[in-house]
Amino acid sequence: MTARVTLQRAFGKGVAVAAVWLVAGVPSATTLPGRTGAAAAAAPVRIEMKNFAFDPPAIEVKAGQTLTWTNGDVVPHTATAAAKAWDTGQMAPGRSYTVTLTKPGTYNYACSIHPFMHATVVVTK
Repeated sequence: MTARVTLQRAFGKGVAVAAVWLVAGVPSATTLPGRTGAAAAAAPVRIEMKNFAFDPPAIEVKAGQTLTWTNGDVVPHTATAAAKAWDTGQMAPGRSYTVTLTKPGTYNYACSIHPFMHATVVVTK
């Protein structure tokens, strides 16, 4: 799988945050209250690395939507796609990494330092 990766490293502060609601047990950034169509699809999604887990562990986004991982733990982590679509590299505590996935599909990823940390992003059209 290929993806256009935007390498935007930021310090945890100032990164846009999107509210994520649960729909049928899977978080979906396209169901934000008061947002429909392109506005909902464009909403950035934040994924936290905390307590040695990705939060949320499964998420569904639209193609072209921005995802930002932020390390809220006291140790370094990575978010590394199994299909090599992206790799954040080691992220120190408080650091963030942003990716924009443009190709629909299911992306499984894990922390290469702590392989028991794993999650999934489903990208829809």
